[in-house]
Amino acid sequence: MLRVPRIFGKVAVGATVGGAAYIFTSSTAYASDQLHSAAYPWSHSGFMAAYDAASIRRGHQVYQQVCAACHGLKRIAYRNLVGVCYTEDEAKEMAAEKEYTDGPDDTGAYFERPGKLSDYIQSPYKNENEARYANNGGLPPDLSLITKARHGGADYIFALLTGYRDPPAGVVIAEGQHWNPYFPGGRIQMPPPIYDGGVEYEDGTEATASQMAKDVTTFLAWAAEPEADERKKMGLKFIAGLALCGAAAGWYKRFLWSIYKSRRISFH
Repeated sequence: MLRVPRIFGKVAVGATVGGAAYIFTSSTAYASDQLHSAAYPWSHSGFMAAYDAASIRRGHQVYQQVCAACHGLKRIAYRNLVGVCYTEDEAKEMAAEKEYTDGPDDTGAYFERPGKLSDYIQSPYKNENEARYANNGGLPPDLSLITKARHGGADYIFALLTGYRDPPAGVVIAEGQHWNPYFPGGRIQMPPPIYDGGVEYEDGTEATASQMAKDVTTFLAWAAEPEADERKKMGLKFIAGLALCGAAAGWYKRFLWSIYKSRRISFH
């Protein structure tokens, strides 16, 4: 009879238990209090895919008119928008509409000045306490990295924005709360932020609720990874370079080293 050393038996049992625990937790992550969002065919998902610049611009418009009243975007500066969805002049004009505290000046005083391209998009609240006080104790998250911070990414954001429903029978919703099965626990303080005709798009696109949700989700996905398109281009160039180097190495080995690999040395 083959005997397995005790240490290997413990490792095997540990691996089995750990694997079972991983499968169990993965399969029950959305079992009770959260509905799993569907997978949507985003235009920017895929190795050869890029962001839709028109959708990013419309999404930024939705963010400005709908989301910016409660949610900040502190990791995005106005210069990041240049060449993506706005021209430099448009971004400068947009930044100049905001007031920023700067200084100190020669007298040691701080002063207000118009925004410029290097400034980051302002948060609607000065600090966390002010944000909670204005939202009945709830803290609106900053949206800079929201698609990275939530399981499901862009799919979750789109499902959440379009997933508001009446609560099921027997479910009690407190005053100021709303039912959204895609939110953990189902109860969310944020009221439905989008509805048909909520904004008027500059390019004439019909502003349905699903279109607005799609555009602002695309914008937030770009905000979380503004360098994604450039990284994909660099990766494609790198792979192409490796392919050329591999072909050159194969040719060199096949034709220049073949005389050495095929020769026979004999002694007389």
